[in-house]
Amino acid sequence: MAPDLTRNAQRANAQRRTGVAYSDAFLRHDTGPRHPERAERLRAIVGRLKEARVWERLEVWEPSRCDEATLELIHTPAHVAAMRQLTAAGGGHIDADTVVSADSWEAALRAAGGLVEAVQRVADGRLQNAFCLVRPPGHHATPARAMGFCVFNNVAIAAAWMLATHRARRIAILDYDVHHGNGTQDAFYERDDVLYVSTHQYPLYPGTGHWRETGSGAGEGFTLNLSLPPGSGDEVYAVALDTIVEPAVRRFAPELILVSLGFDAFWADPLASLRLSIGGAYTPLLRSARELAREMCDGRLVVGLEGGYNLDALAHGAEAGCHVLLDEEPPADPLGPPPDQLSVRDVEALLAAVRELHHLD
Repeated sequence: MAPDLTRNAQRANAQRRTGVAYSDAFLRHDTGPRHPERAERLRAIVGRLKEARVWERLEVWEPSRCDEATLELIHTPAHVAAMRQLTAAGGGHIDADTVVSADSWEAALRAAGGLVEAVQRVADGRLQNAFCLVRPPGHHATPARAMGFCVFNNVAIAAAWMLATHRARRIAILDYDVHHGNGTQDAFYERDDVLYVSTHQYPLYPGTGHWRETGSGAGEGFTLNLSLPPGSGDEVYAVALDTIVEPAVRRFAPELILVSLGFDAFWADPLASLRLSIGGAYTPLLRSARELAREMCDGRLVVGLEGGYNLDALAHGAEAGCHVLLDEEPPADPLGPPPDQLSVRDVEALLAAVRELHHLD
């Protein structure tokens, strides 16, 4: 059989192409002027990318609305209907933290659609990788419930779509938000075709993600939680990446890597107490994901924005992330290292326990 020259050419051309899913519809998801998860987050990111002349070198597209059948690969029909009806009635509070407006339905559909289109474009060879600058975020949304600022679980929906359409047999989801992605864990807890790895502060909202939570049934061992104490920073993450995350991903051998990226583990984020810096942790985390994708997935990597509530960290973190996806060296970290952080010795017992539990020693 003759080689598929068109596909080969697509893939070769895509080596230089990084996509960004973005829509102004995301700005119209109105949570109120004092809510931590508000439109200014995306304005800060896009403004910085344009100021740094990175935006013009990305393939930016406006995502389509995700259809309800695709949403229901993860979410119950009752949850989808409830969100449609609440937003049609003008919106309101779902719980103390989670609020929607009349325009949130459109934003939520396009957020999920952005992740689905990103994995499709990467799988088809039209892009090498992609960064989805979306809101509302997703990783707290469970199959039956919106919570934690999240309406639909964008990353989980994209993973489920890839599996349902047989574009991938094994997918790794790396969740680098400061909060545990309870919704993503719930969606795949009994499955062996998704490896879910979460590094997060513990205890912290939503109270899930203890390191002993590892999956059940066929999914036993395919959930890996690294529940870190407050004060954990760049040094702890470097060791965790080298001795836990990367070995677990290599053993699983995914065909696609998805990253739920929250910048709320930044050392000056107002909602949490981890101590990550942009240059000392976020850049290495994304560089590691990029290299793992190259090693096992022909470079197929899609990043979805989750949390992060310090606008400077969002702006400069996203800029650094785009440079990594473009295979460039990011500029020097203008926000600097954390003023203090735990030593590796402080958490070595936890790291050792996780390695033993998951047979990574």
